[in-house]
Amino acid sequence: MIKKLSKTAVSAAVLTAAAVVTISPMPASATSAPLNARIAAHFDLAAGQTPENIALAPDGTAYVTFAAARQVARITPGGSARVLATLPEPADGGVHTPVLGFALTTGIVRAHDGTLYFLYATGTADLTGLWRLRPGGEPQRIAALSAAGLPNGLALDRRTHTLYITDSVLGTIQSVPTTGGTPTTWSAAPELAPAGFLGANGLKIHNGAVWATNLDKGTVLRIPVRHDGRADRVQTRATGLTGIDDFAFSGHGNRILATLNGPSEVALVRPDGTSSTVLSAADGLQNPTSVALRGDTVYVLSAAYVTAKDPNLILARKNGR
Repeated sequence: MIKKLSKTAVSAAVLTAAAVVTISPMPASATSAPLNARIAAHFDLAAGQTPENIALAPDGTAYVTFAAARQVARITPGGSARVLATLPEPADGGVHTPVLGFALTTGIVRAHDGTLYFLYATGTADLTGLWRLRPGGEPQRIAALSAAGLPNGLALDRRTHTLYITDSVLGTIQSVPTTGGTPTTWSAAPELAPAGFLGANGLKIHNGAVWATNLDKGTVLRIPVRHDGRADRVQTRATGLTGIDDFAFSGHGNRILATLNGPSEVALVRPDGTSSTVLSAADGLQNPTSVALRGDTVYVLSAAYVTAKDPNLILARKNGR
C-alpha cells in the first residue's frame, strides 16, 4: 500500500503541474476572511485512506470513498470511520488505469433510502463502472463503463432517477438509470475535454441543469437539460480556478464552494464568475478533493495526494456571504 500511495502522490503531482501550466491562477487579492474551521477527523495515509468524494445523510453522517484503498466508508458526526466495502483489486493491480496507473474509487452519492452509488476505475473491463451498495448488502456493479476512461464525478437526479457521470479522460458526461444498465453519452462537448491531463471532474444537478468542473481548464460549466432530457449548449460560468475538483452549491442560488486541489484552497465562486478564497492550508487543507453542505456546516475532505501528510475531514461554519 505504501508503494501504491507513492504512485498516487506522483500522479497527483503531475495533475497539479498540468493544471498550473494551463490555467491562470486566482489573483492573490481575491480573498475573503476564512470560515471558522476545525479538523473533525484524521485518516490513515499508510492504509490508503485518501478521501476522494463525499455524500451526506440527513443526520450528518458522511459517506466517503477512500481512493487508494478502493473503499467506501461511513464517518459518524463524531469523526469515527467504519469501512463498509472494499472493492476487488484488478488482476493487474490497476496499472492500466488510464493516466493514473492505480485502481481507485471516486464519486459517490446517496439515495433517500440509504442506497449508495459510487464509481470505480481500474483500467479493466470487468471492474470499471458504476457500483451500488444497499444498506446491509454487498457492493455490486450495475453498469459497466469504458476501461479506457476514468469515471470521476457522480450526481443523482432524484426526479428522473438518473445518475450522471463525468469521465475525466474521455471528456464526457454519461447517464445511467438508478436501476443500472447500459450508459448513454449525454454530452461530449469540447468544454469537457482534458487539456493535457484530466478534464470533466466534479458534477452536480441544480435548478434544471447539469453542472461540471474541468480540472485542466479551471472552469465551472453549466449544461441546461432540455425538456426531452438531452443536453443543451454548454455555458462557461467561471474560469481561472486552478486545480478545481469537486464543488457544492451554497444555498438556493448559483453560488458555489469549490475545492482547489493543488493550491489547497476552497473558493467561493459567485454567479458572475468572480471568486474568493474562504479556506486554505492554514485551516488544515491538504489537497482538498470534495465539499458538501448540510445546513450551515461545510464538510471538506482532503486527500493529501501531494502534501503526503494529513488526509482529513474539516468542518467549517458557512456565513452569510
